[in-house]
Amino acid sequence: MCKPSNIAHFAIWLCALALTSCGGLNDTPVSSVRHAEEGSHASHISADNSIAVVSTMENGITVWDLATNEKQFVWRHQDDGNNTVTNIHIAFDNSYVVTSDREAFALWSLEVGEPEGFWRIDEASIRDIAVSNQGRGILVGRGNGKVMFFEPKTGRRLEFLGHQEKVNSVDISPNGFYALTGGNDYLAYLWDTRTGQVIHKFDHPSRVTKVALDDQGRYGFTADSKRDARVWDLATGQEVSSLQYIARQRIFTTAVFSDDGKYLLTGSPARRINRWDVQTGKELNEWRVSAREGSKPASAVVHDIGFMTDNTIISESSSGLLETWKIEN
Repeated sequence: MCKPSNIAHFAIWLCALALTSCGGLNDTPVSSVRHAEEGSHASHISADNSIAVVSTMENGITVWDLATNEKQFVWRHQDDGNNTVTNIHIAFDNSYVVTSDREAFALWSLEVGEPEGFWRIDEASIRDIAVSNQGRGILVGRGNGKVMFFEPKTGRRLEFLGHQEKVNSVDISPNGFYALTGGNDYLAYLWDTRTGQVIHKFDHPSRVTKVALDDQGRYGFTADSKRDARVWDLATGQEVSSLQYIARQRIFTTAVFSDDGKYLLTGSPARRINRWDVQTGKELNEWRVSAREGSKPASAVVHDIGFMTDNTIISESSSGLLETWKIEN
């Protein structure tokens, strides 16, 4: 009596797996442009998709105009040419870029292409970083559980001590007033950078590995190291949706909300880009970025993504490629 039941369950599982892995999968980009010959450590695409900043393995940090695909600037943290920058964030208004390796961070002007400051952190390693409009505030997540909010022009410094363990991911609102941070203590916090006061606390059953804020201030995204990835209403602190997927584990490396707030794009360390319905958490599309040349097995980390138009998205990955993808509705 058990045998037919097991076969039926196995068939259902195979169908579900097929739908998950093949439904809407697209691994052929509309266009592809190389931004790093030997691959990249990190990349970030501006909110308006006009600029990409890439930490290359062979040529420091490069800044690209995506309209002309011309290289605008080349930056370096170190004079010896050994580039170890793993975190990049472009301010929402395209005024400044902040970059960091494990021990130091730098603020760069996109107007003149010059550094405006370089700071070293001796207390604990830098895990993630973000910058607000006009470079007013820089958010630094660290390995000791502390998050520093720093205002370069005034010298004001505030330390957020809400996390009890390593901080993995941070994001900041365009005006610099609000921070979203997540760490190994299974918690994500939305807090006020002016006071350090917690606005909302988001609980997870495992380590929080990725957080992201909607630039319009409507939603927050938090994801942990196992299978919980959620969208939150920032006004109420209530859950809007939980992303729906079958896998027991899904790690996210980047997340971006569409301007209209209807969709969420996510990237992964396993070449995947996915588009989700914000209100339902349903997966709508999946793309797979090109693998890094020479990688065995074929692999690439999706560093960043963006909505170019209503039916086009772009991505930067560790393969060193900027790729354009079509949304098939």
